Amino acid sequence: MSLLIARGVTIRLGGRTLLDAADLTIDPGRRVGLVGRNGAGKSTLLKAIAGELAIDDGEIRLAARARLGQVRQEAPEGERSLVEIVLEGDQERLALLAEIDTAAPERLAEIHERLLTIDADSAPARAATILAGLGFDVTAQARPINSFSGGWRMRVALATALFAAPDLLLLDEPTNHLDLEATLWLETWLQKFPGAAIVVSHDRGLLDRCVDSIAHLDRGKISVTPGGYDEFVRIRTERAAQQAAAAARITAQKAHMQAYVDRFRYKASKARQAQSRLKAIAKLPPVEAALEDHVTRFNFPEPAQLAPPILTMDKVAVGYGGPPVLRGISLRVDMEDRIAMLGANGNGKSTLAKLIAGRLAPESGRMHRSGKLRVGYFAQHQSDELVPNDTPIDHMARALPRALPMQVRSQLARFGLDADRATTPVKNCSGGEKARLLLALATRDAPQLLILDEPTNHLDIDAREALVRALADFEGAVLLITHDPHLVDLIADTLWLVADGTVAPFDGDLDDYRALLTERARPAPKADAGNKRDERRERADARAAVAPLRKKARDAEARIAKLTAERKRLEARLADPDLYTPSRKGEVAAAQSTLAALKRQLAAAETEWLAAEEALEAASA
Repeated sequence: MSLLIARGVTIRLGGRTLLDAADLTIDPGRRVGLVGRNGAGKSTLLKAIAGELAIDDGEIRLAARARLGQVRQEAPEGERSLVEIVLEGDQERLALLAEIDTAAPERLAEIHERLLTIDADSAPARAATILAGLGFDVTAQARPINSFSGGWRMRVALATALFAAPDLLLLDEPTNHLDLEATLWLETWLQKFPGAAIVVSHDRGLLDRCVDSIAHLDRGKISVTPGGYDEFVRIRTERAAQQAAAAARITAQKAHMQAYVDRFRYKASKARQAQSRLKAIAKLPPVEAALEDHVTRFNFPEPAQLAPPILTMDKVAVGYGGPPVLRGISLRVDMEDRIAMLGANGNGKSTLAKLIAGRLAPESGRMHRSGKLRVGYFAQHQSDELVPNDTPIDHMARALPRALPMQVRSQLARFGLDADRATTPVKNCSGGEKARLLLALATRDAPQLLILDEPTNHLDIDAREALVRALADFEGAVLLITHDPHLVDLIADTLWLVADGTVAPFDGDLDDYRALLTERARPAPKADAGNKRDERRERADARAAVAPLRKKARDAEARIAKLTAERKRLEARLADPDLYTPSRKGEVAAAQSTLAALKRQLAAAETEWLAAEEALEAASA
């Protein structure tokens, strides 16, 4: 029996049809990822399922006695502690506990039996576990909700929805207020969740690991594909290719028959055959070429090259006037670096970003930056600094006072803000459009160092992939703070761990960090404390043993990327016909010699990388 049936659902808002006779069925225990472009109607559909929005046509039916859970858009408030708020998420438990004092003797047995069935005694411990997974330690769990910022309160709202253990859980961008650590915890929780779920997310890693099918909302219709997001992309690509091939075949068939008709329709001996062809053309299926979505593209300005290092820190401490938030920082940044910062929210990642961006001065230690270094700094909170009634063109013109109107529009166009979007007041722009504007503003001076603090929170999947492609082509350094593991995996080749009041390189990749978090979260019996310490020491020693191999592989991979880029530039130069003139014979010979040397260096780097990977694999076996 299905848990949820949505049949022929039509929803119109503001004169626009978001859902047009759409169908969706959710069976018990199924986890569905709901995807689609920004503004397609995903959040609207969730509101309709929750009964918060009336539909114009069709029906939405939830199974009898099925419990629905969702994250409320309003952050909880008041003086209650976090644990108290989360415990209120299970209304049945609260009602049964309240009834005990007034229940008749014959009813008491039923109440206690039901409390036993729903495991009411363990509720406080379960609530505390969920809160801990979302970043609240024991002390924080006892604090009143009003002592937390809006983002942290939304985490409590998420914890309340998870604690209720509903039959159907509705999650709308659940990772937006989470750091990487809490995102990894949520993925693990969802994988074990026995109920059904509809998850709206632009985090393709979460969609690949936590759902068993993808519901694609596009042009008012919903199509369901089994598997995670990668499988959805593969199937969708294949369908588009088949549709395009079928359209081409039908078009060619029509053209062939129409040519016969045009040639013989007025010839008496061929009139009957011509009429037959006309009828055959009419019976051919309509041509439905694959509808290609507009491809989102971002493009960072090319920075001027600087000699390494572009920035160094030696025993630096930084804070806000009181005790330092971070101390003992000794790190360097080079032009080709791709760095992701790890560490729970509140540990100082944004503080470090502000220090490197020049928004905070070091309180002690030495910090040196190249005299020509330009830094582009992107942070989500900067959207609050935008002027609501001004357009993106107004903002960019102020940021580039000497630029011509065409140059202003060109910088906005780098991030998909076309003519219509560029002239739309910011108050009418979506979160994704504001994020694009902030990216355009942050990179207006072609910075050599780009600091991105949660750049993907309001970007849809296509825009996130466009950001990945643009960062891959960017020739400067990137410092990344994000809760998106997919972005870290694709962009970062160096990880910095911000923890315990300092920052240090993390020897390992994101999988190693996941394992470290899992290890820390696993409780150990006191009697086995000595053995656990030994096991942890052994694992730490094992990580340390392979760390040089990992570094060797990463260094070789970075060299391969650099040499490949140099080879491509040189090959493009050698492909230029203007180079082959009698007066430039020397340049040609020198370029060919350099190309040969590059190919030898590239082969050596590839051999080194392969050897390091094989050694790593052997060490991990």
